[in-house]
Amino acid sequence: MTSHPITGHTRVYAHFADPVAHVRTPEVMNRFFRQRGIDAVVVPYQVGVEDLPQAVAAARSWKNLAGIGVTMPHKEHIAGLLDDLTEDAVRAGASNVIRRLPDGRLLGGQYDGPGLVAGLLAHGVRLEGARVLLLGAGGSARAVAMALAAVGVSRLDIRNRTTARAVELAERVSGVHPAVRCEVREENTVAGVDVLVNTTSVGMRGTDPLPVDLTALTAATAVSDIIMKPTRTRLLDHAQRAGCPVVPGIHMLLNQLGPTADFLGLTPTLEPSGEPDPPELTDPLAHASDAAEVA
Repeated sequence: MTSHPITGHTRVYAHFADPVAHVRTPEVMNRFFRQRGIDAVVVPYQVGVEDLPQAVAAARSWKNLAGIGVTMPHKEHIAGLLDDLTEDAVRAGASNVIRRLPDGRLLGGQYDGPGLVAGLLAHGVRLEGARVLLLGAGGSARAVAMALAAVGVSRLDIRNRTTARAVELAERVSGVHPAVRCEVREENTVAGVDVLVNTTSVGMRGTDPLPVDLTALTAATAVSDIIMKPTRTRLLDHAQRAGCPVVPGIHMLLNQLGPTADFLGLTPTLEPSGEPDPPELTDPLAHASDAAEVA
């Protein structure tokens, strides 16, 4: 195994969150960089909402900064602080990956949606023509909704604690993908759903209730949760016991790693470390733990 020391040549990838102790991106992405011989390091930064504009402004002057990863609660807010956005970030109205350009300008991208969709497809979940229930309407939900609509789901129902935000997201999706029937679901049920995706934070704590009533859940419904720790949330545990195909949240992150490195312009310059992925990444449900973490 090859170890990569941090030197003056090492590019820095900051990761903004609040709180920050629960995020998994630094751990997973640093391993990814070592495995592929990319001379870069991910450093988590705890940045409060009130300090986000100042932190973004400062980042423009960090010349060895490759970019910034963004976690809740900043994905929507930070999009309005950047110099430019990719088409996916514009459509989602949120950014989770930012590239610092050589002149200091900041370009926001969005890979949550494609990452989650790739994870579902890799697990054999059929999305084209599927009826999907999306829980949540925040930054990740916006990206996921657009990505699901782009791959041709037939219906996308959105359920959120604040109905107005669900209405706004449904209108946003319909404006870009008019062929997809996108509506707000008021009823607390999963009846008539082929795919259920939870993008809320409900489930991070062991005392959290289920994010939706699962009385009508059948083994025909695929269930995904973007929460990464605990790997086996109450939602996924219930779904697995019901015989449903389940896709843990870590797969949304794993399927973003390569595209994120490409977006940041990071290419291998060192010898790959050769270290394997740990069991909790290769078989996450078989190696569940209790602390709460998200991307």
